[in-house]
Amino acid sequence: MTTSSRFWRDVAVTALAPAIWGSTYIVTTELLPPERPFTAALLRVLPAGLLLLAWSRRRPQAGEWWRLWLLSALNIGVFQALLFVAAYRLPGGIAAVVGACQPLLVMALLWLLEQQAPRRLALLAAGGGMAGMALLLLSPAAHWDALGVLAALGGAACMACGTYLTRRWGSSLPVLALTGWQLLLGGVLLAPLAWQLDPPLPLLAPRQWLGYGYLSLAGALLAYALWFRGVARLPAVAVSSLGLLSPLCAVLLGWLLLGQSLRGWALGGLLLVLGSVLAVQWSSQQPVPRRG
Repeated sequence: MTTSSRFWRDVAVTALAPAIWGSTYIVTTELLPPERPFTAALLRVLPAGLLLLAWSRRRPQAGEWWRLWLLSALNIGVFQALLFVAAYRLPGGIAAVVGACQPLLVMALLWLLEQQAPRRLALLAAGGGMAGMALLLLSPAAHWDALGVLAALGGAACMACGTYLTRRWGSSLPVLALTGWQLLLGGVLLAPLAWQLDPPLPLLAPRQWLGYGYLSLAGALLAYALWFRGVARLPAVAVSSLGLLSPLCAVLLGWLLLGQSLRGWALGGLLLVLGSVLAVQWSSQQPVPRRG
């Protein structure tokens, strides 16, 4: 297999993660009990982490623990908390548009810390991705809440830093063990929020058990394993741009399953987002320019 074909295979496998995450909204709204965001995040990541660690049975080296806690906070704990704050205070469209700045943040980190100047095509494509997300999701009546926007920006910054540092530091752990530890430690960080801020869970109906099970097994265990596999194999900018597929898949599921409309400017935005993701992937294969 050539280097190019291996690259595009890794892109396709990694893209499955944000595609799965795109189903989170419809599962949460249609299957889960309402007004328990931190409980949903906790039950999403903690059981998945325990299952992966029971399977892999690997411990990090002594010097890796502080890095693992930091990555768990950035990629899972703090990110999930900020994500749900943004989701409750902002319309989904605004949250997704603000979060779409993540590839630009990764480019900035590479520029500042590793002297890797971003390619012009990647910059244009990342900006096009934000514009496409705005066309796809924003409405004239959208309400901009300051705290919600800050939470969305903070979540994007957490995920950008987590993606960059996971790629830069590497780990002695295999992918499944690294994923399991991050999900477990991220769940530990989320537990106090779920305990203090969410009402207790009611007696769950079968469909609610099904919803939580799907979010944990598919939305956390499988999706994060695929995501961290991609982080280890692909350039950080290429991985971060794939995150734009998550709100795009959410829109497509709403159109297919809930009868939501998708026409005109929204359809143009969808195509622009897809084009920007593909352009960033193509640009990521090219030699990296460095600051002189």
